[in-house]
Amino acid sequence: MTTRILPAVGDPDAARSVTTLLSQLPDAEPAAPVVDSTQLIDTLARLAGESLDELPEVVLVHERIGPVPALELIREVALRFPAVGVVLITADASPGLFSAAMDSGARGLVALPIGYEELANRVQAAASWSTGVRRHLGAGADVFTGPGGTVVTVTGAKGGVGTTLTAIQLALAARASGRTVALVDMDLQAGDVASYLDVQFRRSLVDLAAITDISPRVLQDAVFSHETGMALLLAPGEGERGEEVSDRAARQIVSALRSRYEVVVVDCGSQMHGANAAAIEMADTALLVTTPDVIAVRGAKRVVRLWDRLQIRKAEDTLTLVNRYNRSTEIQPPLIQKITGTRMAGIAVPAAFKELQSVVDAGRMHELEAKSTVKQALWGLAGELGLVKTPDAPEKQGRLRGGGDRGSIGVRRRRGGNHGEG
Repeated sequence: MTTRILPAVGDPDAARSVTTLLSQLPDAEPAAPVVDSTQLIDTLARLAGESLDELPEVVLVHERIGPVPALELIREVALRFPAVGVVLITADASPGLFSAAMDSGARGLVALPIGYEELANRVQAAASWSTGVRRHLGAGADVFTGPGGTVVTVTGAKGGVGTTLTAIQLALAARASGRTVALVDMDLQAGDVASYLDVQFRRSLVDLAAITDISPRVLQDAVFSHETGMALLLAPGEGERGEEVSDRAARQIVSALRSRYEVVVVDCGSQMHGANAAAIEMADTALLVTTPDVIAVRGAKRVVRLWDRLQIRKAEDTLTLVNRYNRSTEIQPPLIQKITGTRMAGIAVPAAFKELQSVVDAGRMHELEAKSTVKQALWGLAGELGLVKTPDAPEKQGRLRGGGDRGSIGVRRRRGGNHGEG
């Protein structure tokens, strides 16, 4: 039987060494190495989206892979693709690291410098385990064939630009189209999702922060089931407790949500910390919200540069949304695109606070009228991001042509001129 092997090695010299050894293994079919954690997850997700049988039996993770640390990456692969055997390549073969790797979901460990016999034994053992798991799954394998839910993070260029409003409406649009949706408030010190949706709930992200294995039961206990059908995972009521949510905890929480919901929308607020940085790094789409004024656009540029310096997100991989837009403003979307270096959303949200004031004051954002131009614009954005189901493309992410029976979802509104597009 042929063993398909996918190496994840960032260092070119190490990659050549691993590839050379893998090519000498009997019945091995090594793929070209992926160079970072993002490329690894994207590759596995693409293969899993086609079929479980397309996934490699073995993934090799080098200790210096980045930007996600190796053990965290192993944990995510094990959670999202449980039929793949993961082997860690490391210079530290101590019992402590071996135990940590096993706890993260690895099936073996190969010490550097790599020896042929050790590599062959570890790959064979991981491949045998993977084959056994797939055989055991049998007819139930379709449970594991999907790449997981779509994760969208929403971050503000500065406070008050409409980050929470945007996150809520994107989540509502996805839910209205029939998708299962989790809305996460990761603005840990000043989160307002609960206030916008008239929710009082004691559980929060903090309750999951110290848990290493988030089971469906544990997750269900931590989320609030809103009347709209969305699952809400809220920020702590005491802002100082936000420090308990580390970047590692955030990765585990987002991974657990992704595996159980079709759409996960994360409100990251406007203040950067380890937790929301991890979420942004993991996101399929990182949305940056700004208003068309000098201070906010400077803030957007500052955020983009920060993400780039910390290797969280590249500018070209960030999507910017202009909120409170009107055609008479001096700062237009093309200028914002030039200043920030990001891509621009195909829709801009009009300045129409009067439409929002009553539902904001009442904490009933989910009751915003369908005729609201703000709602129509944001639900159109949800269509642009592929968060909604339509008969034309029930499982595809990308541009959608249908509006659904809600009359607020679809590209139709992106192309119209009555929503302040630029």
